[in-house]
Amino acid sequence: MSAPAKLPRWAELGLLPAVNLVAALLLSGVIIRLIGESPWAALKLLADGAFGSQEAVGYTLYYATNFIFTGLAVAVAYHAGLFNIGAEGQAYIGGLGTGLVCLWLGAWPFWVVLPLAILAGAVGGAAWAFIPGWLQARRGSHIVITTIMFNFIASAVMTWLLVNILIKPGQQSPESREFAANAFMPGLHTLLGKVGLAFTATPLNLAFLLALAASFLVWLLVWRTRWGYALRVAGQNPAAAVYAGILPPRVTIAAMLLSGALAGSLGLNELMGAQHRILLDFPGGAGFVGIAVALMGRNHPVGIFLAAVLFGALMQGGSQLSFDMPRVNRDMVVVIQGLVILFCGALENVARVPLAALLARLRGEKEAE
Repeated sequence: MSAPAKLPRWAELGLLPAVNLVAALLLSGVIIRLIGESPWAALKLLADGAFGSQEAVGYTLYYATNFIFTGLAVAVAYHAGLFNIGAEGQAYIGGLGTGLVCLWLGAWPFWVVLPLAILAGAVGGAAWAFIPGWLQARRGSHIVITTIMFNFIASAVMTWLLVNILIKPGQQSPESREFAANAFMPGLHTLLGKVGLAFTATPLNLAFLLALAASFLVWLLVWRTRWGYALRVAGQNPAAAVYAGILPPRVTIAAMLLSGALAGSLGLNELMGAQHRILLDFPGGAGFVGIAVALMGRNHPVGIFLAAVLFGALMQGGSQLSFDMPRVNRDMVVVIQGLVILFCGALENVARVPLAALLARLRGEKEAE
């Protein structure tokens, strides 16, 4: 099988994803036209719903925060040669750890609760990722199969806990009691207000800044440390890693621990920052969206941030779009998201060859001049 056409680094990281995104939006426009609506009007509504006001931006970044955590989780595992599609389950168990800290220790000062909640979320997610990582490293079990299974197990465990143990007495809805006020993640509008900047109240909270900090730390760890170098070598060529004295099984387990810890941090945003209680299905599919975010972002923290904002905009703008243009309902918005995932993931190399040929031709014409 021939190797994919080579592109300059700037085109690989920026131009190719942009072309794929435009192709997805054009095809989405064709579908919207077929149902009798204006594609241009739909795009304007989508953009306005995602970025047209402070409230819209707040919700977009709130959704993006979840996708940053799960996108980073998928990316770290990917650099180790692993396809971790268990971020949904790891977010579930990590969020459980965060939620239990908030339930049991919510009366403590916030500056004590926050680090304990971060630690509990990271440990819960890492623990849930450890078993698939160990099975892959020591028993050869395929990481895709085991992480899929653990997603279902995590969902079943959470259902049982919320229905039988954590449910608030006297109610039928499977959710815990509300956290104490000291366990609420401060909203970003509150933090900005303390420095004299006005911002509309939205669910956007301190977890967004924690997600940005996690992105920087992942970049530092993967690209600026010896461990990160070992991670990338083991992922790209296990035989060369062994020759260099690197033990791929250890790298596999360590990468899954870090990946799970990142996914488990989703509860900081969703439970501490927005819901203020433990409830069913709080990840809301963010673990699976994180796969598309990581692929579209080329498994780099900067790209992951941009892709997470895009998918956050699709979620927030899609809600506005379905409200103002009823024919484009929520199912149609999911179709648009699916097309973005399809073109930027599975079909990302379709435009590579013609794009490489076009750039080579332009380069040749420029040299000829």
